[in-house]
Amino acid sequence: MGTVKPAYIKVIARELLKKYPEVFTGNFDENKRLVAELTNIQSKTVRNRVAGYITRKVNRGLVNV
Repeated sequence: MGTVKPAYIKVIARELLKKYPEVFTGNFDENKRLVAELTNIQSKTVRNRVAGYITRKVNRGLVNV
């Protein structure tokens, strides 16, 4: 079992997926780059956690991509 993601990570990820549903893929590195471009997140850790959450949602088919 993994750790629970903080609410602010989920909120940011859901907003990005709502605004840009067709942009994100199942590739973490590509999503990391996209999160950096589409947001003003300065923290590398937060950016990576958001990208990881998005990647997980896309890979599980929980997003209409």
